Amino acid sequence: MTYSDFLTAKDVIEAYQTLSKVVRHTALEYDEYLSKKYHAHIYLKREDQQRVRSFKIRGAYYNIIKADKEKLKNGVVAASAGNHAQGVAATCRALDIQATIFMPVTTPNQKVSAVRRFGGKNITTILVGDTFDEAQQAALDYTQKNQMFLVAPFDDYATMAGQGSIAVEIFNDAKDQAIDVDYLITSVGGGGLISGVSTYTKYISPQTTVVGVEPETAQSMAAAFKAQQPVTVSNVDHFVDGAAVAKVGQLTYRQAHRYVDRLLAVPEGKVAQTVMDMYTYEAIVAEPAGAMPIASLDIIAKDIVDQTVVLVVSGGNNDISRMQEMEQKSLMYKGQQQFYLVEFPQRPGALRQFVNDVLGPNDDITRFEYTKKINSETGSVMVGILLGEGTSVTSLTQRLSAFFPKYVNLQENSVLFNMLV
Repeated sequence: MTYSDFLTAKDVIEAYQTLSKVVRHTALEYDEYLSKKYHAHIYLKREDQQRVRSFKIRGAYYNIIKADKEKLKNGVVAASAGNHAQGVAATCRALDIQATIFMPVTTPNQKVSAVRRFGGKNITTILVGDTFDEAQQAALDYTQKNQMFLVAPFDDYATMAGQGSIAVEIFNDAKDQAIDVDYLITSVGGGGLISGVSTYTKYISPQTTVVGVEPETAQSMAAAFKAQQPVTVSNVDHFVDGAAVAKVGQLTYRQAHRYVDRLLAVPEGKVAQTVMDMYTYEAIVAEPAGAMPIASLDIIAKDIVDQTVVLVVSGGNNDISRMQEMEQKSLMYKGQQQFYLVEFPQRPGALRQFVNDVLGPNDDITRFEYTKKINSETGSVMVGILLGEGTSVTSLTQRLSAFFPKYVNLQENSVLFNMLV
């Protein structure tokens, strides 16, 4: 296939026609809980219901099926933080193609196991680097050395077109349900999803506002918009692993810059809270990247009153072992969970005084680590406090400061926090 300088709606439609025989047409569901909460008409596009539990199989399959067969003879290579790898693995197994997949060492075990399960004997996984970008560089080097075909996770027209097939389904279903879509919101990692979706959306429904949502600590598309070209952002947090990309693609940047109306950034703690809420109230298991569009609703709540909003739940590959981490991040985001490093006087009754003078009547100690030191007047204590009803962070820190003025708020020191908590 030959593409123009920009991906077009025609390209997306062609991808949809091919993929309609392969991928699952996922549900466009009215969400009563979110609609009541935000006084809007909110629908979820449930890509977490795909066979590989994410949208990524669309771009992976379409990229591979459209490749020159001569380029596939030595097999394919992919780099991924998890979901793209699963799409490539499932595709290669279905088409009986060999694949080598590079994934960051930090990829959740659930996603690594899923890749191996979907790919079976057709795939080899290699864990390398701490970030997606490091894994991608390793994949590029391997591709050149072994003359294999690289299945790009986002910065490729075929991949973008495949991801854009989601929008074709959304607007076909919206037409069937007599829905006019005012807002379409999706997550942004490398930009493949938002590029494909926005391209078709602006063709079929120009009045629809297209919104992209990034993690607060990985705003690579926003940085590209500001610099007018893709740039590398530093200090990327990998909690939202499906969107923790330090640099968007050149093609995806150009496409998004043309068609995306607005970019939003959400804190990781808010994303964690949303994952917990969706599981608790709606029994929906969304991974952090899949929950980002829902998490963004608080930011634009005033804008969407009485509007029809479609949120793409891009994936549901959430490792159950991460739920404790999610709960902690959620509580910290809401200000209910606090961690401090405090110098305790080493005398009898010091702990009792701390409980009586610092904690509120409904507060609880969730963590307390202390080792008594010989010949020392004080000892360092790491304490976690769950704030109860009636206690604010301000009042707690005021009492803590009175108890010992030189305490350290671990929420404000990421190095100490990661080491101690």
